[in-house]
Amino acid sequence: MGRHRNDPRGIAQMVAIGGVIVLFITLVILGGFFLYKSLPSGSDAAAVPEGAAGTTADAQAEEMQTGTLYIRAVGESSEVVVTVPGGDVLADTTLRTDEYLSFTEERTLSVTIGRPSEVEVYVHGERRDVAGEDPGYSFAVQP
Repeated sequence: MGRHRNDPRGIAQMVAIGGVIVLFITLVILGGFFLYKSLPSGSDAAAVPEGAAGTTADAQAEEMQTGTLYIRAVGESSEVVVTVPGGDVLADTTLRTDEYLSFTEERTLSVTIGRPSEVEVYVHGERRDVAGEDPGYSFAVQP
């Protein structure tokens, strides 16, 4: 007959398995948290393709003329960050061809454009030529 002995490695294996389970749960929770934080917020700015339902050339023209800031991608793509200095991030996105951002804000906006040659910019309805600026060009828009 065989002899059975109390194996001390069994307890260590149980502790190791418990540690792996705790690590897995922690990684799942952190992954969900960072995924949630990376989703766009519910601000009044949105990247919208030109051909989207409800968006017409007339509506775009009106936004260019009446809005505080209007940025439209005319090239392949450009990163655009719009913030309130010392405050909220209103947009942090990559605009692709014919997508645009539009803001009607009563406060100063700080704008950074990754590839200025790829976008058209309108400030208070007037076109601002940024095509010749260096990548990462920044400027402020007063209300």
